[in-house]
Amino acid sequence: MSASVREAMLARRSAPKVTEAAPDDTEIVDLLEAAGRIADHASLRPWRFIALRGEARNRLGDALAAAAGLDGEHGARLAAKPLRAPLLLAIVATTTVHFKVPAWEQEAAAAGVAHQLSLLLDDAGWGVMWRSGPHTRHPLVAEMHGLADGERLLGWLYVGGVPAGARPGRGPEIGAATRFSSLA
Repeated sequence: MSASVREAMLARRSAPKVTEAAPDDTEIVDLLEAAGRIADHASLRPWRFIALRGEARNRLGDALAAAAGLDGEHGARLAAKPLRAPLLLAIVATTTVHFKVPAWEQEAAAAGVAHQLSLLLDDAGWGVMWRSGPHTRHPLVAEMHGLADGERLLGWLYVGGVPAGARPGRGPEIGAATRFSSLA
């Protein structure tokens, strides 16, 4: 593990290319135990993850192509995108009607868990990239995942092994001072 949370965050990079190695379900659940400790108003735990491996990735690709209304070569290219990693973790916000916690806040909590999970996976040596797209919330894609009423897909963490020599170094500064202000 990294020396500090800050160092792990500064070292994190999206991994657009990964190998066929992937963490097993036991490792994912173990990491979710830590990732799930986000700020969660009313402790609703408004999130869940679905692991897509093997043929499930092909079914997702078919659903994406159908949602886009594409067939032929264009449909095949879109359908192949979920095959970029051996493991896709679908990020699902499981919102419920709550008198104190609006749906947007529940989705933010689910996104927080996903981001922390991506940091933990990266810190454990896995390549990770959060992907989404224009058809993430299409009914055909929701059906492929077996989503229930009140569940919304936020995207997928594409996870796999890091190719030899591919661990990038620390990226450029982000200019946080230009994204911060203070009111008194």
